[in-house]
Parts: sequence; structure tokens; C-alpha cells
Amino acid sequence: MEKEVKNKVLFVRITGEVDLKEADRLRREVDEIIENYPVKDIVFNLKNVDFIDSSGLGVILGRFKKIRSLGGRVYLASTNEKIKKILELSGFFRIMKGISREEEVWEETAHEA
Repeated sequence: MEKEVKNKVLFVRITGEVDLKEADRLRREVDEIIENYPVKDIVFNLKNVDFIDSSGLGVILGRFKKIRSLGGRVYLASTNEKIKKILELSGFFRIMKGISREEEVWEETAHEA
């Protein structure tokens, strides 16, 4: 997992499987960044995710609720077809914006500046 804060946007690039073990680590690390840096939005890059279970979905949903309460948004970037299908069936794209590449977050937030 790679994390980067840039212009109040937290980019979380996840690789491999997001199961119970990894979901707990993901939650802890993302929450720590939210608490310690001025983060407004989060971009979860799921391009290299092979598998995600309900605990991984729960972490993303929990961070969505947390960042939304702070006035921010969560974006789901670069999802591969397998993961995209899971997110669609779970209703994530109804509450979070799907973007094809990370840079689109700047286009989404440019009109707010």
C-alpha cells in the first residue's frame, strides 16, 4: 500500500488482496493520516487490487462516512473490471465517484476553487 497527501487529497494506492488482515491495517493507516494531516478528499486507487472482501469494503465505506462528515469526498480510481463489478453490486458508485485515473480528482475539484 502506498499513501500520499497532495493538496489536501489523500491518495491510497492498494495492491493485492484487501481481506480481514489487510483491511485492519488499511483502516489504521488511513485514519492516522486523516487525523494528522489536513485531508479533504480521499482517492482509493484500486487498479492493482486482486481481491476485496466485505471487511475491505467496510473500511472504504467507513472512511467515506468519516471524510464526508468533514465535508470531503471519496473517489474510487482505476478500478479493474473484477473489482468494479463488486463495487457496483455493493452500491459504492451511488455514493462515491468513480474516476478512471487519479488526476481526474483535480478536474472534479477545480470548479470549487
